[in-house]
Amino acid sequence: MKRRHLVSIVTAMIATLSVVATSAASPPRNFVTPLSGGEEVPARDTLARGVGIFQLAPDGETMSYRLIASNIDNVIMAHIHVGPADGTGPIAVWLAPSTAVGVQLPAAGGRHDGVLATGTFTSANFTGPLAGADMDTLVDLLATGGAYVNVHTNDGMDPPNTGAGDFPGGEIRGQID
Repeated sequence: MKRRHLVSIVTAMIATLSVVATSAASPPRNFVTPLSGGEEVPARDTLARGVGIFQLAPDGETMSYRLIASNIDNVIMAHIHVGPADGTGPIAVWLAPSTAVGVQLPAAGGRHDGVLATGTFTSANFTGPLAGADMDTLVDLLATGGAYVNVHTNDGMDPPNTGAGDFPGGEIRGQID
């Protein structure tokens, strides 16, 4: 009888430890999106292309990112916006030139090919509709196509939106899902 009781206790302990270990060590979660002018709203006539790569850390609190853009001129900033594929929406996370809200590169900055921005952010970096939210809120938006990456350009001359290298509202974009 004692042996059966001991086996039951050991089995329960192993089951408990495996549940704890499984919940404590979640694998990282990845999101990748191609960026193009055709995804902008409205679509942009540009040869620029890019990719946004995002990885949620196992702790669920930190997101690493890398933005790559090529054949693009005059990049001034890049963000994650909250919004559907067929519409636009407010900025939720600043990505380039940094995660600091409001930081921009100077207009007419010239051609760019390669890594545009890389870094990490937490919910403390959220702005606009996500200000005060937790990382799970952003992850839910990313997983359901409720957010997009946008790279903005500006040639420094009026009027805006005259062509490639001059789309302050966004030249290339990709819906994240």
